[in-house]
Amino acid sequence: MSSEYAEQFGKVAVLLGGNSAEREISLRSGEAVLKALLSEGINAFAFDPKENSISDLIQQKVDRAWNALHGRGGEDGQFQGVLETLNIPYTGSSVLGCALAMDKWRSKMIWKAMGLPVAAHVLVTSKDKMNDQFLRQVFGKLGPILFVKPSHEGSSVGMSKVDSIESLMDAIEHAREFDSEVLVESFIEGKEYTVSILNDEALPSISMETTRDFYDFEAKYNSKDTQYFCPSGLNEEEEVLIQSMALTAFNSLGCKGWGRVDFIRDNATQQFKLLEANTVPGMTESSLVPKAAKQKGISFNQLTVEILKTSL
Repeated sequence: MSSEYAEQFGKVAVLLGGNSAEREISLRSGEAVLKALLSEGINAFAFDPKENSISDLIQQKVDRAWNALHGRGGEDGQFQGVLETLNIPYTGSSVLGCALAMDKWRSKMIWKAMGLPVAAHVLVTSKDKMNDQFLRQVFGKLGPILFVKPSHEGSSVGMSKVDSIESLMDAIEHAREFDSEVLVESFIEGKEYTVSILNDEALPSISMETTRDFYDFEAKYNSKDTQYFCPSGLNEEEEVLIQSMALTAFNSLGCKGWGRVDFIRDNATQQFKLLEANTVPGMTESSLVPKAAKQKGISFNQLTVEILKTSL
């Protein structure tokens, strides 16, 4: 089987690292993927765009790329465009799907147009004057508790939870360190869920619980107290609903191959609301997509090969 894989896929560049705020997580994902591919007999090697020139991909005569680049540059369509220009097949979504999924505000616009539920929100740009009147308008529309996040970042980078006009100003300034466009949303009290997608099929949902104020970067990657449940605790009807919503949301952005869609369930209404879609989710042994795949009977090694097949 290993020799069959080697012949099927040829020389594979595992893209990892990069220049985004999620570089360290990408290195961890890419190293786990590389180890799995090598153990399956696939001719794979690590390629870090921060350390290597794009021309190296041509010189190496790469047959395809396994993209484990998280965040800007690797998950927003930029590197996908480079690979298409070089005529190198790659895993996951195309330029359009990646660009839309990475843009939280524009993806929500599409979901709203399709009648899919999202939290109330506004987009704050560099054209908006950060005066008291503007901040009071935003707070009055979305309060009493708000989430502030860069519109083009993942892994909860630059995200804040605020409950006052004063803290709203600070949170917007913090998010602007990462992005000129800032998304401000109404805070929804409820449990978070995620649905992984592999080759047009939704995998079992996962629910998350954290002792922190919300499911932030620390809770995702560093806290030992964060709990994950798969099965998530939903009944059969709810599971069908959330999986169907995930596939609809994913496909509506032009995403394909594999990815993840995140939700929050409103305690007040019990309605699932879409948070965001991820076209290059984490791929460490403890990441969410591998957890869902394991529940489906797919090992980590099998998962990396199945994702590699999306490049064929």
